[in-house]
Amino acid sequence: MAKKDEKNLNITIKNQDDNKDTMVISLSSIFKHLKKYFAVWLAVAVIGGVLATAYSGFKTMVAKPSITALVSFTYKGIEKGLDPAGRTFDANSLKSPTVIEGALTSLDIDIDNLDSIRKNISIEGIIPEDAINRITAYKNIYETANTGNLAAAQAMLDVAFYPTTYKVHFNYGETGLSRSESAQVLNAMLQEYRGYFYKQYGFNQSLGTAVPAVDYTNYDYAEQIDIFDDTLTTLEKYLKNLASDDTNLFRSNQTGFSFNDLYRAAQTIESIDLDRISSLITVNNITKDKNASISYCNYRIENLERTSSSLKERLNTIEDSISKYEKDTILIFGNGTDGNDTSYSQASEEYDKLINQRVSTSTELADTKQKIEFYKSRKNALSSNKTASKEMKENVEGQLADLGVKIKDLVNTTELTAQEYYENVEFQNAYNILVPAEASAVSSISTIIHNAIMPIALAEALILIIYFAVSFIMALIHSNKKTALADGDDDDDDDDDDDADLEDVIEEIEEAAESVKESKKKKK
Repeated sequence: MAKKDEKNLNITIKNQDDNKDTMVISLSSIFKHLKKYFAVWLAVAVIGGVLATAYSGFKTMVAKPSITALVSFTYKGIEKGLDPAGRTFDANSLKSPTVIEGALTSLDIDIDNLDSIRKNISIEGIIPEDAINRITAYKNIYETANTGNLAAAQAMLDVAFYPTTYKVHFNYGETGLSRSESAQVLNAMLQEYRGYFYKQYGFNQSLGTAVPAVDYTNYDYAEQIDIFDDTLTTLEKYLKNLASDDTNLFRSNQTGFSFNDLYRAAQTIESIDLDRISSLITVNNITKDKNASISYCNYRIENLERTSSSLKERLNTIEDSISKYEKDTILIFGNGTDGNDTSYSQASEEYDKLINQRVSTSTELADTKQKIEFYKSRKNALSSNKTASKEMKENVEGQLADLGVKIKDLVNTTELTAQEYYENVEFQNAYNILVPAEASAVSSISTIIHNAIMPIALAEALILIIYFAVSFIMALIHSNKKTALADGDDDDDDDDDDDADLEDVIEEIEEAAESVKESKKKKK
């Protein structure tokens, strides 16, 4: 029989025809077998883990998994999916051919690899989990909305999320580059994009080349004035916008100027230098070709008059839209005393846009009319006055040359100041490389381990299940063998007791017989 202090888990399976079948499973026996096979399980588990890791490592090395870097954008407007210029932001600009070409050149790698590299780079926007949950919740509200709150539900759906962080994946397997070379190329690209970003959204490069790109000496004197005037007008608008956006009162360490300083300098050149030379040319009728200058004035007048007519029509359309525009209305219900409700109108975003359009169109129309009058006066002067002397022409040419140098220097100073502002203030943290691409031994091992986690987990789970199953089955078999043997010993003891009782009866009978014989002998 089992020991008295042994705790058993008895699972009894009864047969309807035979109630004697009983299965006994000992907990102690299970633990004994678990302990017995522990070393075997541990060895198999270690071997299985090593094999799974080796398989995963081999598969990873053969497959050449992509390398990844992480970048982010933090400038104003990116949260709305816009670039710094207010246009839709395209994350694929990260793999622009210009950027890749600059990276390959810096690494002295053949440019012929550009197309294959670009095709195997993908950009993935990262959307935080809370934003996904919010968008999903809004969608559920919209789908379950009834007629009464459909407008409110639709307004919720207008809320969109645009990623500000991006993963840059480079699947280098088809490019012929090694993992180390691919990581260098990707990191060089991300660094090259920083300069590309500043050039695209920082200083206006077309403005910087406006003066050098045009040889103004090939034009007549009056036309040279127009070229300089257009350059100064563009420069003033650019500086005015920078000054209005600059809330830090930036002053360049390199040039020593602020944007307001440069804006006033441009206004001074336009109002003093340019106007002085312009009046000198007009009053003295200084021209290289009088008839060509008159024809030019006629062309400008006709072109400006067409522009003026177009601006008037646009202004009338805007004025008509403003007069017919219905502002958003808020209705406040009465308090119950007089039964009257009160409504208030409030300006909307579209209405504000119309007002701004009217102001800008009116300003542009006024400038156009002023230019028309200017060219008319210049035409009259050319028609009535005689052509200036050679000495006056040489004097004007010298003044125009000095003016060209002043404007060129101002443009260069503006470029340096704006570049420093964008790099150190406006775009200081606009673009960041959060996690560069890695191809070190540590990163390779990390990739292998990451890819091996699932195979190892499955293999170890299977081995553990087999270990428990074998221990349980062996404990079951062992426990039932002991039960069977114990039952056999009990039957033998019962048979021995029966035999002992029979022998005692026989002995008593024999003793009784002997007693009878002795009694008879004594009587004789």
